[in-house]
Amino acid sequence: MSAAHLTADVLVIGSGPSGAALSWRLASQGADVLCLEQGDWMTADDLPKSHEDWDARGRHGWNPSPGKRRDPVDYPVTNLGADPVDAYVYNAVGGSANGYGGHFWRLVPSDFRTKTLDGFGVDWPISYDELAPYYDLNERELGVSGLAGDPTAPPRTAPPLPPADLGRLGRRWIEGFERLGWYWWPHDQAIVTRPYRDRGVCTNRGFCTLGCPNGALSTPGNTYWPAAFQHGARLQTRARVREVLVGADGRATGALYYDGDGELREARAKVVVICANGIGTPRLLLMSRSPAHPDGLANSSGLVGRNLMVHVQSVALGRFDDHLDTFKGARGSVIGSRHFYETDPARDFKRGFILSAMRGNSPLNIALGGAPWGADHHGAVERAVGHDGAVWVCGDDAPEEVNRVELDDDKLDAWGLPGVRTHYRLSDNSKRIGQFGLERAKELLSAAGARDVIDTGLSPILGWHLLGTARMGHDPATSVVDASNRAHDVDNLYVVDGSSMPTGGSINPTNTLQALALRTADQIWSRRRELTETPATTATAGSAA
Repeated sequence: MSAAHLTADVLVIGSGPSGAALSWRLASQGADVLCLEQGDWMTADDLPKSHEDWDARGRHGWNPSPGKRRDPVDYPVTNLGADPVDAYVYNAVGGSANGYGGHFWRLVPSDFRTKTLDGFGVDWPISYDELAPYYDLNERELGVSGLAGDPTAPPRTAPPLPPADLGRLGRRWIEGFERLGWYWWPHDQAIVTRPYRDRGVCTNRGFCTLGCPNGALSTPGNTYWPAAFQHGARLQTRARVREVLVGADGRATGALYYDGDGELREARAKVVVICANGIGTPRLLLMSRSPAHPDGLANSSGLVGRNLMVHVQSVALGRFDDHLDTFKGARGSVIGSRHFYETDPARDFKRGFILSAMRGNSPLNIALGGAPWGADHHGAVERAVGHDGAVWVCGDDAPEEVNRVELDDDKLDAWGLPGVRTHYRLSDNSKRIGQFGLERAKELLSAAGARDVIDTGLSPILGWHLLGTARMGHDPATSVVDASNRAHDVDNLYVVDGSSMPTGGSINPTNTLQALALRTADQIWSRRRELTETPATTATAGSAA
């Protein structure tokens, strides 16, 4: 191992949405922050939407599934179980937000008390009110667009920007909701719709998940990281962390990592924060086993890697006779509904789902997935582009210990570190949510005037939202971190990302996990007396070189 090492007050592992927000908040308060990121920066040239063949690039080098992308910076992910998850992970500055659509609704108060209210999952150790000011802060920093006054949510500060353009398709969705008598509301989006802090403004190029060349889509790389650097935060890319180190006093002292040349190095800090997503975080904790932590770091509960949640996700599709410019505008959805969000005793499942009325498929996906092959193939594609729409169902998914992430010592990454295996099955409750939700999605499509309505079913399980595998809670026997996101077992180790969420609600989690990260930063800063202590110079770890 190289004798050279980096030091900091706070070591952050993972530069995605939560790692970026936390790094900015702590650096702006005066902490010396170092972040280690396994991947590298995404350049403008890396974005598929910067190229004419963007649709093809999105299926290959930009594919969100590491098993399909097979980039050298990735680690192997094998998905098993009765209902295998297609786990989506980007190892890069900004993490998986590089491939998200910017859907940015908040959780609602009931999401924090599902056990008490509905006998579903577990309660959070914090309330909506404790997180609300951090939602406000996050939305200001990112430049979120939306509309205040949503009747299904508590009163809140208005989003800083107006909603994204609804377009012709958005107005058709509204007609469908109104015909059915269902509640609807414009989605909050992490998309700049008016000039804001020198950011690019949305030009309705569509298919945001394939990159936004003008920077209107708010990602960590164009929001929190530039601001963090202004306050002195440091970001080390191509830094593949092998394990978190723990001293003889039981406190974390830093981490061992491989640099881009494969050299083993050490980073030392007084506080360590893991922000490596719902499968990367348990992977690192389990790799950090030692004589003092034989089952993995922070794992006295045995729950590290357990309770994996991914939401109940599926899509229904339909085709409109009118050309509705369905390829233009925000991809993550412009109109959504929490009409079926809360538990209804008349239904045979607990909790509920959202319906997000979205733009249509890309031309290549239409060609490969819907247009019949033969002499009229090109004509069929031409008749479909601009005419199809989708309704996304996203339902609540209860934590179950059988759904889990574990190390895979049979499949190793480029530096010989273990990959992961996910094991997943849909519960009966989740299946009922999914089937009921798909029927409602098809009903909405028909009400909006679409024909040829179909759904894509519940398999494969979409793995965009990887949650619950190092969850928060008051009891060390039933949780991994406490209400401050501090590990029960290690006083100066924190975990804040999707893995720490006890339940997931029925929405994209990015806004929530960034709000959690900002709150955690303030919790760490409130204990800043620790930052004046000298870090331990002798570390112990199970396999430290």
